[in-house]
Amino acid sequence: MEIKERKLKGVFEITLKPHLDSRGFFMRTFDEAIFKGNGLNRNWVQENHSRSEEKGIIRGLHFQLPPFTETKMVRCINGEVLDVFVDLRKDSDTFGQWDSIELSAENKKMVFIPRGFAHGFFTLTDISEVVYKVDNYYSQENERGLLWNDANIGINWPIEDPILSAKDEKNMTLEQFVDQYKYL
Repeated sequence: MEIKERKLKGVFEITLKPHLDSRGFFMRTFDEAIFKGNGLNRNWVQENHSRSEEKGIIRGLHFQLPPFTETKMVRCINGEVLDVFVDLRKDSDTFGQWDSIELSAENKKMVFIPRGFAHGFFTLTDISEVVYKVDNYYSQENERGLLWNDANIGINWPIEDPILSAKDEKNMTLEQFVDQYKYL
């Protein structure tokens, strides 16, 4: 397992190292000692599995308000997604900035996203399945979302007219987030 920090502090790209033979492969996707040695150990309390049936879907950008913020460890186990995350940490030097990583069953990468980020993904294949662990319990009352195409964030999505849920069509802009939650 190779772990390296991304451009937004606290976000880590994790490349899994499968052991291959004629039958297929075996790989470790989590090892408490390795994660602890890299300062990434968390008490994972839920694991979620999302399946998308079409290419061109954006799910997100979702986040939870304190005290329900979540660290996420995300992996694509079928197909391919562009995983996107936006820094919403009030005192961060990179507040409002975004980064992305392609996750696929083939490249066997994961991304570790700390608390205080909005998160979403774009499906690059017709069938995409994403599995992710979280270190806090879901709270429907505290779930919020950022608008996928907010010009103030400027995410470079590979689509102009994605498939969105009714909920995600109504997400807030970064400016609305700042105004509503007094982040600046």
